[in-house]
This record gives sequence, C-alpha cells and structure tokens, in this order.
Amino acid sequence: MRTSAFVYPWDVVGDPAAPERIAALGVRQVTLASAYHSTRALTPYHPRHRVVVARHSAVLYPPDPGRWPPGAPRPRPQEWVRSDDPGGPYAEAARALTAAGLDVHAWVVLAHNSLLGEEFPDVCVRNAYGDRYPWAPCIARPEVRTWAVRLAAEAAVRPGTGTTGTELESCGWYGFAHLHAHDKTGGVPLDGAAVALMSLCFCEVCETGYAAQGADPDRLRAAVVAALEPLWRGAPGPVAAGGEGAARADGLTGARAAERDAIERLLGQEQAARVAGWRDGAAERFRREVVAAVREAGGDGFRVLLHADPARHRTGADAGVAPEAVFGYADGVVVPCPGGPAGAAGRAEALRPFVAHAGEHTGDRVVAANLTVVSGMGGSPGTLREDLAHARDLGAHEVRLYHAGLAGPADLAAVTAALSAGPAR
Repeated sequence: MRTSAFVYPWDVVGDPAAPERIAALGVRQVTLASAYHSTRALTPYHPRHRVVVARHSAVLYPPDPGRWPPGAPRPRPQEWVRSDDPGGPYAEAARALTAAGLDVHAWVVLAHNSLLGEEFPDVCVRNAYGDRYPWAPCIARPEVRTWAVRLAAEAAVRPGTGTTGTELESCGWYGFAHLHAHDKTGGVPLDGAAVALMSLCFCEVCETGYAAQGADPDRLRAAVVAALEPLWRGAPGPVAAGGEGAARADGLTGARAAERDAIERLLGQEQAARVAGWRDGAAERFRREVVAAVREAGGDGFRVLLHADPARHRTGADAGVAPEAVFGYADGVVVPCPGGPAGAAGRAEALRPFVAHAGEHTGDRVVAANLTVVSGMGGSPGTLREDLAHARDLGAHEVRLYHAGLAGPADLAAVTAALSAGPAR
C-alpha cells in the first residue's frame, strides 16, 4: 500500500536531516502544508526551535497579488518560518523532500480560516441562536466559493516544486467543532447529532436556500433550538436517546447511522430532507468548483484528493461527502480512521461506503485510510502494522500517517518497524 506522512514546512526548512529522516520511515510520499490554519506545533527534531506558533491562517508561499482583487477576501502570507527561497517555505521544503526521493502532495485547508472570519464576519456560519463562527466561512456564499476556488488553485499547484497532487482539507461545511485556543466548550457534552444541529447555518444565504427547498427558516430555527434545549438542562444527547443505529439505505452504519437517525427524529424526516437538500447541494457545488479549478491549474496527471467522511451531515476537517458521487470528480478521498483494536469497527464504518463506490468509475480512484501515529494525540503507532492490514482488507488502497513532524522518537520508531515489516497477515 502506498503510504504518505503529513509534514509541515517548518519541520523541514532549517533542518537538513529532515528529508532523509522522513524517507527512512518507509513512506513514499509526504503531504506538505501549503495553506494552513492557525496552530501551535511542537518540533521535536529541529536544530533551531522546539515550538512554532502559526498565529493565523496563512499560506506558506508568496501569494500572487494579481489573483486577489483589492477589498475581497485573500490569503495572508505567513511570517513565522524564515526562508530565502523565492517560493517561500513550501517550495524550499518540497524541493528538499523531492530530492530525498519522496513524492509531494500539497496539503490545502479551505473552509477553516479564523482570520477570514475576523476580517469578514458576514461570511461566517451563523447558528440557530445567531452566534457567528469566525473559524467557519459559509461555503454556500458566493464570495466564499470565489475565495476558496482561487485559494485552492494557487495553493495546490506550486510550479517548480515537484508537487504532483493535492489533498484538500475542510472542502465542505465546517461547523461548531473547532480546536480553539483555551477552549471552554466541554461543559456540556455534545454528541454527533447535537454537533450537526449546532453546525447548521442560518445566514441569509442559507435561509433563502432552505426556503427554496420548501423549509420555513423560522420554523427550522425553532426546531433546532427546541431539539437542543434538553442538552442545556442536563439530558443525554439525542443519539443516546435514540439507541443503537441500524445500517441505513444510504450506507451509513454504527455511530454515523445513529447520528443521522437522531437528526431525522428531531427535525422530522421531511424537514431533515429539505435541510440536507440545501446543504448537500451547496457542498457539492463548492467541491466541484474547487476541484475543477485545481484540475485546470494542475493539468493532466495532477492528483486531487479530498479529506472526507461518508456521513454527509458531518462537518469539519473531514467534511461529509456523498460516497456515490465524489469519485465522479475527485481522484480519491482521505478518510479518518481510528487506530488499535478498539478502532476496528470505526475503520470499517468509515471506509466501506467509499470502497463500495470507488470501483464504479474509470481510472484509478483512491481510498486512503488516515491513521494517527502520535501517541499523545490519541494515535496508536504500536498497532500500526495490524491497522494497515485491516485497512487493506477493508479495501483501502493507500494510507496517510498523521504526523511525521509531531510524533516523538518512540512513535516514529514504531512507524518504521511497521512499514518495514509490511502489513500483518
């Protein structure tokens, strides 16, 4: 199975040993951040620093000023990684990794951008209570689609860097869930259905969209508020209240099926279908426009993969897509998969809907299992060999490992051992 590791440019720039260290893991490819959200990252191997603070969403290359009209949303260049390369830290890192024999994909984050939300608050998702989510631009809005299309084409295709493809994160609806600095949102646990309801957007564009589907926006808002009200008074989440979810006609099983069942129970099947009609349609249009722009910029042979979840109601980095449709315009998907024996059911739940549809299309279509290998972030590097074998048996074609720059020495040693041994039989 083709294996790739996620990497930040700041893991490589200024560390001459980094490319060979990453190649020695046994991976064939790296997924290198080109446009990324704000973060605080440990750099345990770098000879010059131990912590990098990316203060805001930024691109790791110099953006083309001719692409971005004055006054419209535009990407910000970063200021925290020093590079003398005219192409910025991304180009310097990509060329060094390519020289070490690694293929490079650009890692592009789209609908997750807090700086954009601060500068243009009207473009953000607005929940049923009227609260704005500055980290989540509403992908139904024309100005957001225009910005994302320009960003994707520019950030994914970096000429002269050896970049052969891209992996688009947050290529769909973002919502309530967000790893925010000093986060204080855990006082009331929200299950997947509650997060989905808290993620529904009620900006004027989305309200018009709901109405076009036959849903009354005011009644919908009231239904969402009423469904969530028991949570604020200490009641169990809607998924628990509905019991185990059986396999659904749309291919969802396990937790994802239970979440979808709870949403339909709370909103009513007819109203839930109208909400889905608007949101799924807006997300599909967003993705198709983004992918088309990348294909035009990248040309023949440039791979385009989406970080994706098979449950269309899910939001975030791995935005929900329709498994039966996504391979019609993208080359593949990168699917979040839990590791270890306890994650076996979750891996099957995530991968099977995509595997079932990947073979229906001409050309190579990729389903990549994304496994976390950082122990301190919930990963299971010690079971990687078995997890690789299970993902392969489920039909996954490739694997992504999160994250070669964040994992400590013991975790990377476990990765090297697993990849050198091959999948368990």
